[in-house]
Amino acid sequence: MIVDVHGHLVPAELLTEIPKQQSKLPSLRLIEAGPGLALAFASGKPSRPIMKGLSDTAGRIAWMDKQGIDRQVVGSWPDWFGNELPAAEGETWCRFVNEMQLAAAKAQPRFVPLASVPLQDGVRAAAVLKAAIAAGFPGAMIGTLPRGIGSVLDAPDLDPFWKAADETGAVIHIHPAFDAGDVRVNDYGLANGAGRVTDAIVAVARLLCSGHLMRYRNARVFVPIGAAGLPFIIGRLKRNHAITPGIGDPVEGLGMLYTDTIVHDPRVLRFVVEMIGADRIMLGSDMPFPIGDEEPTKIVANAGLKPEQVASINGGLAAKLFRLA
Repeated sequence: MIVDVHGHLVPAELLTEIPKQQSKLPSLRLIEAGPGLALAFASGKPSRPIMKGLSDTAGRIAWMDKQGIDRQVVGSWPDWFGNELPAAEGETWCRFVNEMQLAAAKAQPRFVPLASVPLQDGVRAAAVLKAAIAAGFPGAMIGTLPRGIGSVLDAPDLDPFWKAADETGAVIHIHPAFDAGDVRVNDYGLANGAGRVTDAIVAVARLLCSGHLMRYRNARVFVPIGAAGLPFIIGRLKRNHAITPGIGDPVEGLGMLYTDTIVHDPRVLRFVVEMIGADRIMLGSDMPFPIGDEEPTKIVANAGLKPEQVASINGGLAAKLFRLA
Protein backbone atom coordinates (compact mmCIF):
# COMPACT_ATOMS: atom_id res chain seq x y z
CA MET A 1 0.00 0.00 0.00
CA ILE A 2 1.40 3.40 -1.06
CA VAL A 3 0.46 6.20 1.34
CA ASP A 4 0.91 9.94 0.86
CA VAL A 5 0.94 11.42 4.36
CA HIS A 6 0.87 15.12 3.45
CA GLY A 7 -2.14 16.44 1.58
CA HIS A 8 -4.79 19.12 2.11
CA LEU A 9 -8.53 18.93 1.57
CA VAL A 10 -11.40 21.39 1.99
CA PRO A 11 -14.54 19.39 1.15
CA ALA A 12 -16.92 21.03 -1.30
CA GLU A 13 -19.70 20.43 1.23
CA LEU A 14 -17.84 22.60 3.73
CA LEU A 15 -17.88 25.52 1.29
CA THR A 16 -21.63 25.11 0.92
CA GLU A 17 -22.21 24.91 4.66
CA ILE A 18 -20.03 27.83 5.80
CA PRO A 19 -22.68 30.53 5.15
CA LYS A 20 -25.14 28.53 7.26
CA GLN A 21 -22.77 28.70 10.25
CA GLN A 22 -22.63 32.50 10.43
CA SER A 23 -25.01 32.79 13.38
CA LYS A 24 -22.68 30.57 15.42
CA LEU A 25 -19.58 32.38 14.19
CA PRO A 26 -20.19 36.14 14.37
CA SER A 27 -16.44 36.87 14.11
CA LEU A 28 -16.14 35.01 10.80
CA ARG A 29 -16.45 37.15 7.69
CA LEU A 30 -17.01 35.79 4.17
CA ILE A 31 -15.07 37.91 1.70
CA GLU A 32 -16.66 36.43 -1.39
CA ALA A 33 -18.87 33.45 -2.06
CA GLY A 34 -18.51 30.54 -4.44
CA PRO A 35 -15.45 28.56 -5.49
CA GLY A 36 -13.07 31.46 -4.82
CA LEU A 37 -14.22 31.95 -1.24
CA ALA A 38 -11.92 33.85 1.12
CA LEU A 39 -12.46 34.18 4.86
CA ALA A 40 -11.44 36.66 7.54
CA PHE A 41 -11.27 35.41 11.12
CA ALA A 42 -11.93 38.16 13.68
CA SER A 43 -9.09 40.69 13.47
CA GLY A 44 -6.98 38.57 11.15
CA LYS A 45 -6.35 39.63 7.59
CA PRO A 46 -8.38 37.90 4.86
CA SER A 47 -7.17 34.52 3.69
CA ARG A 48 -6.10 33.91 0.16
CA PRO A 49 -9.04 32.83 -2.05
CA ILE A 50 -9.41 29.09 -1.87
CA MET A 51 -7.91 27.25 -4.83
CA LYS A 52 -9.98 24.76 -6.80
CA GLY A 53 -7.67 21.84 -6.13
CA LEU A 54 -8.42 21.91 -2.41
CA SER A 55 -12.01 20.82 -3.02
CA ASP A 56 -11.66 18.85 -6.26
CA THR A 57 -12.07 15.36 -4.85
CA ALA A 58 -12.44 13.71 -8.26
CA GLY A 59 -9.30 15.40 -9.54
CA ARG A 60 -7.36 14.35 -6.45
CA ILE A 61 -8.41 10.72 -6.79
CA ALA A 62 -7.46 10.76 -10.48
CA TRP A 63 -4.02 12.11 -9.55
CA MET A 64 -3.62 9.44 -6.85
CA ASP A 65 -4.52 6.73 -9.36
CA LYS A 66 -1.93 8.07 -11.83
CA GLN A 67 0.75 8.12 -9.12
CA GLY A 68 -0.15 4.70 -7.75
CA ILE A 69 -1.11 6.15 -4.36
CA ASP A 70 -3.65 4.12 -2.41
CA ARG A 71 -4.37 6.43 0.54
CA GLN A 72 -3.75 10.09 1.30
CA VAL A 73 -3.64 11.69 4.74
CA VAL A 74 -5.33 15.09 4.47
CA GLY A 75 -5.52 18.04 6.82
CA SER A 76 -7.46 21.22 6.29
CA TRP A 77 -5.98 24.38 4.77
CA PRO A 78 -3.69 26.24 7.23
CA ASP A 79 -5.13 29.57 6.03
CA TRP A 80 -8.43 28.41 7.50
CA PHE A 81 -7.33 27.00 10.87
CA GLY A 82 -9.19 29.92 12.46
CA ASN A 83 -6.84 30.50 15.40
CA GLU A 84 -7.63 34.23 15.28
CA LEU A 85 -11.22 33.63 16.39
CA PRO A 86 -12.34 34.14 20.00
CA ALA A 87 -11.81 30.88 21.87
CA ALA A 88 -15.43 29.69 21.94
CA GLU A 89 -15.92 30.46 18.26
CA GLY A 90 -12.60 28.79 17.47
CA GLU A 91 -13.85 25.60 19.08
CA THR A 92 -17.14 25.83 17.16
CA TRP A 93 -15.28 26.36 13.90
CA CYS A 94 -12.90 23.43 14.42
CA ARG A 95 -15.68 21.04 15.40
CA PHE A 96 -17.59 22.09 12.28
CA VAL A 97 -14.54 21.61 10.03
CA ASN A 98 -13.85 18.23 11.61
CA GLU A 99 -17.41 17.11 11.00
CA MET A 100 -17.06 18.00 7.33
CA GLN A 101 -13.62 16.35 7.04
CA LEU A 102 -14.83 13.14 8.62
CA ALA A 103 -17.88 13.02 6.34
CA ALA A 104 -15.65 13.52 3.29
CA ALA A 105 -13.39 10.68 4.39
CA LYS A 106 -16.34 8.38 4.94
CA ALA A 107 -17.63 9.22 1.46
CA GLN A 108 -14.16 8.62 -0.01
CA PRO A 109 -12.32 6.11 2.23
CA ARG A 110 -9.01 6.65 0.43
CA PHE A 111 -8.71 9.90 2.40
CA VAL A 112 -7.42 9.73 5.97
CA PRO A 113 -8.46 12.97 7.74
CA LEU A 114 -6.52 14.99 10.27
CA ALA A 115 -8.50 17.15 12.68
CA SER A 116 -8.31 20.88 13.29
CA VAL A 117 -8.01 22.17 16.87
CA PRO A 118 -8.47 25.66 18.40
CA LEU A 119 -4.94 26.43 19.56
CA GLN A 120 -5.98 29.86 20.81
CA ASP A 121 -7.08 27.97 23.94
CA GLY A 122 -5.09 24.98 25.20
CA VAL A 123 -7.95 23.48 27.20
CA ARG A 124 -10.40 23.73 24.31
CA ALA A 125 -7.78 22.35 21.90
CA ALA A 126 -7.33 19.35 24.19
CA ALA A 127 -11.08 18.71 24.31
CA VAL A 128 -11.47 18.96 20.52
CA LEU A 129 -8.48 16.67 19.96
CA LYS A 130 -9.83 14.03 22.33
CA ALA A 131 -13.23 14.19 20.63
CA ALA A 132 -11.61 13.89 17.21
CA ILE A 133 -9.59 10.84 18.22
CA ALA A 134 -12.72 9.23 19.66
CA ALA A 135 -14.50 9.93 16.35
CA GLY A 136 -11.81 8.15 14.34
CA PHE A 137 -9.23 10.77 13.43
CA PRO A 138 -5.62 9.54 13.85
CA GLY A 139 -4.46 13.00 14.86
CA ALA A 140 -4.50 16.68 13.99
CA MET A 141 -2.79 19.20 11.73
CA ILE A 142 -1.74 22.38 13.49
CA GLY A 143 0.18 25.50 12.48
CA THR A 144 3.49 26.79 13.76
CA LEU A 145 1.89 30.06 14.93
CA PRO A 146 -0.99 29.20 17.28
CA ARG A 147 -1.88 32.84 18.00
CA GLY A 148 -0.45 34.61 14.99
CA ILE A 149 2.96 36.09 14.21
CA GLY A 150 5.43 35.70 17.06
CA SER A 151 3.45 33.07 19.00
CA VAL A 152 4.96 29.74 20.03
CA LEU A 153 3.88 26.11 20.38
CA ASP A 154 5.72 25.68 23.68
CA ALA A 155 3.59 28.30 25.47
CA PRO A 156 2.72 26.95 28.95
CA ASP A 157 -1.03 27.39 28.46
CA LEU A 158 -0.89 24.94 25.53
CA ASP A 159 0.28 22.14 27.83
CA PRO A 160 -3.27 20.69 28.09
CA PHE A 161 -3.21 20.18 24.31
CA TRP A 162 0.17 18.45 24.37
CA LYS A 163 -0.95 16.32 27.30
CA ALA A 164 -4.04 15.24 25.34
CA ALA A 165 -1.83 14.38 22.35
CA ASP A 166 0.36 12.31 24.65
CA GLU A 167 -2.56 10.53 26.31
CA THR A 168 -4.22 9.64 23.00
CA GLY A 169 -1.06 8.86 21.03
CA ALA A 170 -2.23 11.31 18.37
CA VAL A 171 -0.21 12.17 15.28
CA ILE A 172 0.41 15.92 15.39
CA HIS A 173 1.36 17.37 12.00
CA ILE A 174 3.05 20.74 12.55
CA HIS A 175 2.53 22.65 9.32
CA PRO A 176 4.60 25.75 8.43
CA ALA A 177 2.85 29.09 8.05
CA PHE A 178 2.66 30.92 4.74
CA ASP A 179 3.26 34.25 6.45
CA ALA A 180 5.44 34.09 9.57
CA GLY A 181 6.09 37.82 9.55
CA ASP A 182 9.48 37.92 7.82
CA VAL A 183 9.02 40.46 5.03
CA ARG A 184 12.32 39.44 3.44
CA VAL A 185 10.62 36.39 1.91
CA ASN A 186 7.91 38.42 0.17
CA ASP A 187 9.89 38.50 -3.11
CA TYR A 188 11.07 35.82 -5.53
CA GLY A 189 8.57 33.24 -4.28
CA LEU A 190 10.67 32.80 -1.14
CA ALA A 191 7.65 32.53 1.16
CA ASN A 192 7.40 28.98 -0.20
CA GLY A 193 11.02 28.46 -1.23
CA ALA A 194 12.56 29.38 2.12
CA GLY A 195 10.11 31.07 4.49
CA ARG A 196 8.13 27.97 5.36
CA VAL A 197 11.33 26.16 6.31
CA THR A 198 12.74 28.98 8.45
CA ASP A 199 9.37 29.31 10.18
CA ALA A 200 9.13 25.59 10.98
CA ILE A 201 12.75 25.24 11.99
CA VAL A 202 12.35 27.87 14.72
CA ALA A 203 8.96 26.60 15.90
CA VAL A 204 10.11 23.00 16.22
CA ALA A 205 13.57 23.83 17.55
CA ARG A 206 11.75 25.47 20.46
CA LEU A 207 9.91 22.20 21.11
CA LEU A 208 13.24 20.36 21.08
CA CYS A 209 14.90 22.81 23.47
CA SER A 210 11.88 23.13 25.76
CA GLY A 211 11.79 19.36 26.20
CA HIS A 212 8.23 19.03 24.91
CA LEU A 213 9.00 16.05 22.70
CA MET A 214 10.50 14.14 25.61
CA ARG A 215 7.83 15.24 28.09
CA TYR A 216 4.99 14.21 25.78
CA ARG A 217 6.79 11.35 24.08
CA ASN A 218 3.68 9.32 23.27
CA ALA A 219 2.50 12.04 20.87
CA ARG A 220 3.68 11.30 17.32
CA VAL A 221 5.04 14.65 16.15
CA PHE A 222 5.32 15.01 12.38
CA VAL A 223 7.25 17.90 10.81
CA PRO A 224 7.27 18.05 6.98
CA ILE A 225 9.99 19.04 4.50
CA GLY A 226 12.70 16.67 5.73
CA ALA A 227 12.08 17.68 9.38
CA ALA A 228 12.15 21.33 8.29
CA GLY A 229 15.92 21.55 7.91
CA LEU A 230 16.59 20.49 11.51
CA PRO A 231 18.90 17.61 10.47
CA PHE A 232 21.18 20.17 8.82
CA ILE A 233 21.54 22.30 11.96
CA ILE A 234 21.50 19.53 14.57
CA GLY A 235 25.23 20.01 15.20
CA ARG A 236 24.66 23.66 16.06
CA LEU A 237 21.70 22.77 18.28
CA LYS A 238 23.83 20.14 20.01
CA ARG A 239 26.54 22.73 20.64
CA ASN A 240 23.91 25.17 21.86
CA HIS A 241 22.67 22.51 24.28
CA ALA A 242 26.19 22.11 25.66
CA ILE A 243 26.60 25.82 26.39
CA THR A 244 23.03 26.67 27.43
CA PRO A 245 22.04 25.24 30.82
CA GLY A 246 18.62 23.75 31.39
CA ILE A 247 17.41 23.11 27.86
CA GLY A 248 16.28 19.83 26.33
CA ASP A 249 18.55 17.54 24.35
CA PRO A 250 17.93 18.40 20.66
CA VAL A 251 19.54 15.19 19.43
CA GLU A 252 17.12 13.08 21.44
CA GLY A 253 14.25 15.28 20.33
CA LEU A 254 15.16 15.09 16.65
CA GLY A 255 15.19 11.31 16.91
CA MET A 256 11.55 11.38 17.98
CA LEU A 257 10.26 13.36 14.98
CA TYR A 258 8.58 11.97 11.88
CA THR A 259 8.85 13.71 8.51
CA ASP A 260 8.10 13.43 4.80
CA THR A 261 9.96 13.30 1.50
CA ILE A 262 9.07 16.78 0.18
CA VAL A 263 12.68 17.95 -0.29
CA HIS A 264 12.77 17.87 -4.11
CA ASP A 265 16.31 16.47 -4.34
CA PRO A 266 17.30 12.81 -3.90
CA ARG A 267 20.63 13.86 -2.36
CA VAL A 268 18.82 15.74 0.37
CA LEU A 269 16.51 12.80 1.01
CA ARG A 270 19.55 10.51 1.40
CA PHE A 271 20.98 12.97 3.92
CA VAL A 272 17.75 13.05 5.93
CA VAL A 273 17.67 9.24 5.91
CA GLU A 274 21.23 9.18 7.21
CA MET A 275 20.46 11.72 9.93
CA ILE A 276 17.14 10.43 11.31
CA GLY A 277 16.61 7.02 9.67
CA ALA A 278 14.23 5.72 7.03
CA ASP A 279 11.98 4.49 9.84
CA ARG A 280 11.01 8.12 10.59
CA ILE A 281 10.27 9.20 6.99
CA MET A 282 7.11 8.87 4.91
CA LEU A 283 6.02 9.73 1.38
CA GLY A 284 4.56 13.22 1.01
CA SER A 285 3.21 15.45 -1.76
CA ASP A 286 1.61 18.60 -0.21
CA MET A 287 -1.09 18.34 -2.86
CA PRO A 288 -2.65 20.42 -4.33
CA PHE A 289 -0.04 23.17 -3.80
CA PRO A 290 2.48 23.99 -6.56
CA ILE A 291 5.47 23.90 -4.16
CA GLY A 292 4.63 20.26 -3.43
CA ASP A 293 5.84 17.11 -5.17
CA GLU A 294 3.50 16.07 -7.97
CA GLU A 295 5.32 12.75 -8.49
CA PRO A 296 6.34 11.84 -4.93
CA THR A 297 7.41 8.24 -5.50
CA LYS A 298 10.14 9.35 -7.92
CA ILE A 299 12.38 10.99 -5.32
CA VAL A 300 12.24 7.83 -3.22
CA ALA A 301 13.07 5.65 -6.23
CA ASN A 302 15.98 7.92 -7.19
CA ALA A 303 17.57 8.24 -3.75
CA GLY A 304 19.53 4.98 -3.93
CA LEU A 305 17.90 3.50 -0.85
CA LYS A 306 17.61 -0.15 0.16
CA PRO A 307 14.39 -1.97 -0.83
CA GLU A 308 13.26 -2.25 2.79
CA GLN A 309 13.80 1.49 3.27
CA VAL A 310 11.76 2.25 0.16
CA ALA A 311 8.95 -0.02 1.34
CA SER A 312 8.87 1.68 4.74
CA ILE A 313 8.89 5.21 3.31
CA ASN A 314 6.31 4.51 0.61
CA GLY A 315 3.70 3.18 3.00
CA GLY A 316 4.91 0.69 5.56
CA LEU A 317 5.53 3.22 8.31
CA ALA A 318 2.42 5.25 7.49
CA ALA A 319 0.21 2.15 7.70
CA LYS A 320 1.42 1.62 11.28
CA LEU A 321 1.45 5.26 12.38
CA PHE A 322 -2.00 6.11 11.02
CA ARG A 323 -3.45 2.67 11.85
CA LEU A 324 -4.46 1.92 8.28
CA ALA A 325 -6.00 -1.40 7.32
